[in-house]
Amino acid sequence: MNVFLFVWYYRVYDIPDKFFYTRKLLGSALALARAPAACLNFNCMLILLPVCRNLLSFLRGSSACCSTRIRRQLDRNLTFHKMVAWMIALHTAIHTIAHLFNVEWCVNARVNNSDPYSIALSDIGDKPGETYLNFVRQRIKNPEGGLYVAVTRLAGITGVVITLCLILIITSSTKTIRRSYFEVFWYTHHLFVIFFIGLAIHGAERIVRGQTNESLLKHQPRNCYQNISQWGKIKNCPIPEFSGNPPMTWKWIVGPMFLYLCERLVRFWRSQQKVVITKVVTHPFKTIELQMKKKGFKMEVGQYIFVKCPMVSKLEWHPFTLTSAPEEDFFSIHIRIVGDWTEGLFKACGCDKQEFQDAWKLPKIAVDGPFGTASEDVFSYEVVMLVGAGIGVTPFASILKSVWYKYCNKAPNLRLQKASHFAVHHDEEKDVITGLKQKTLYGRPNWDNEFKTIGSQHPNTRIGVFLCGPEALADTLNKQCISNSDSGPRGVHFIFNKENF
Repeated sequence: MNVFLFVWYYRVYDIPDKFFYTRKLLGSALALARAPAACLNFNCMLILLPVCRNLLSFLRGSSACCSTRIRRQLDRNLTFHKMVAWMIALHTAIHTIAHLFNVEWCVNARVNNSDPYSIALSDIGDKPGETYLNFVRQRIKNPEGGLYVAVTRLAGITGVVITLCLILIITSSTKTIRRSYFEVFWYTHHLFVIFFIGLAIHGAERIVRGQTNESLLKHQPRNCYQNISQWGKIKNCPIPEFSGNPPMTWKWIVGPMFLYLCERLVRFWRSQQKVVITKVVTHPFKTIELQMKKKGFKMEVGQYIFVKCPMVSKLEWHPFTLTSAPEEDFFSIHIRIVGDWTEGLFKACGCDKQEFQDAWKLPKIAVDGPFGTASEDVFSYEVVMLVGAGIGVTPFASILKSVWYKYCNKAPNLRLQKASHFAVHHDEEKDVITGLKQKTLYGRPNWDNEFKTIGSQHPNTRIGVFLCGPEALADTLNKQCISNSDSGPRGVHFIFNKENF
């Protein structure tokens, strides 16, 4: 779609007579600036949709509009979000570089430091009753002239601001920053508000100008361009009239911005609902468990919530997978202490003290969610492989507990017959996360042998493979799913699913 938009809008500005004189002034840089601008509109329309968590959860939970295959695509929302962000960065770079050349040439033409034709085109608009083509009207030489445009024109000011915002957002989104300095990532990401405001008004000044449709009827550029000195003196070549392109960006982004506003209002409403911490449990390996209750809270296996502790930070929200089962009368999360925020929560809950902590001393907690993930589809398979690395075993605690409850209660219509759980990089013999006496495999398995063994035991079966872990392990398991699946419609098929939040 990006390629189509780029080519289409390049031709829109490179071929029609409407921009004939604009091309004479700016050359190919005109089309090279406008084509990525159209792609930016498209990608900025998409960038907010993957982070509308409530919308995605609604679509994911609606079997009427979302098949299993579509739900699996919805689970890749953050991957799609990152891809769109990189496309925005690419088109911003092209758009900015092209406009830097445009500004330089416009300023040079205005101070008579260009070819005679460009100078003559730039002089149009100086006389009363004429409309200008060159948006630069002051006669200030470069580089001061270019800087003057950047700090005095709306397009220049907003262009600088949104580019700086984009640079800060992208550079703070690297894996290193997210894991080591999450607060930096969180705060800079909210510069998107300034980015979208600047984007919406960026084209309001209409500096990209072309010949009006009425003027084209009287003044045909291909017949008149060689007689520029005679314009206004001969009947068929009057002084051409120019106007700016109306701003279009707001039309692309107003819909997603409205949806995202609704999303934030829903989050705010849910965050105001009272949450009671009923129990805090300290586990080995600097992990704590929070058991909570909230009126009307309903969950499914594998879902996650966002948590805010105002005592630690009034603005920060952090995602955690639910480790309780839907059958339990509370919901719980396990938190590994790895950063400033988790360390603050650890102390706020009194986990750094030896004595028993009174319930009334526990901090207030706000909860947003739950939100759906790939693990919700676990009961759609007869056989599943659950693979967790480190704290990544937590999504499957909920699943294993729920399986245990369902079998104990002899739940009807339960398709799942076998679940193999692999907890990678653990040495302990007991599962401290699930608390269940399950057959859980620890350490680094021989994946090739495991897939072949499970495949041979369950021929003609769709086997769900669920992972919560690092990208390197995801690549390995995805390749194993492809290589160990039969090519035909029958036979064993491994379906790979990865947690993303």
